[in-house]
Amino acid sequence: MSGEVSHRAGFVAEEAVARIYERSDRPVTARRWRGAAGEIDLIARDGAEVIFIEVKKSKSHAAAAARLSRRQMERIYGAASEFLAGEPLGQLTASRFDVALVDGMGRIEIIENAFAA
Repeated sequence: MSGEVSHRAGFVAEEAVARIYERSDRPVTARRWRGAAGEIDLIARDGAEVIFIEVKKSKSHAAAAARLSRRQMERIYGAASEFLAGEPLGQLTASRFDVALVDGMGRIEIIENAFAA
């Protein structure tokens, strides 16, 4: 996949995932939020809880999941920590990390609290 096509496919996947959260009354409050440590694809809220969402797209859900490395998870943790520093409760803010896997047919599988597994 060329760079531009890949970028556009990633954007479309993120928008599809955002719609799922929005429809389930978990508003997406930030897209491609960037801190010094890295970028978070989507940030949603479920009441007082902040949900950090990493979107991975590939030909299959398994291939998409395999694209999430330990190093990338550490960057996401760092960026999330920066984001939480701006919240009223700071690091004590309830939060979780979801991973949304998007396959080549556009099917979406969301793994809630994925980093805890």
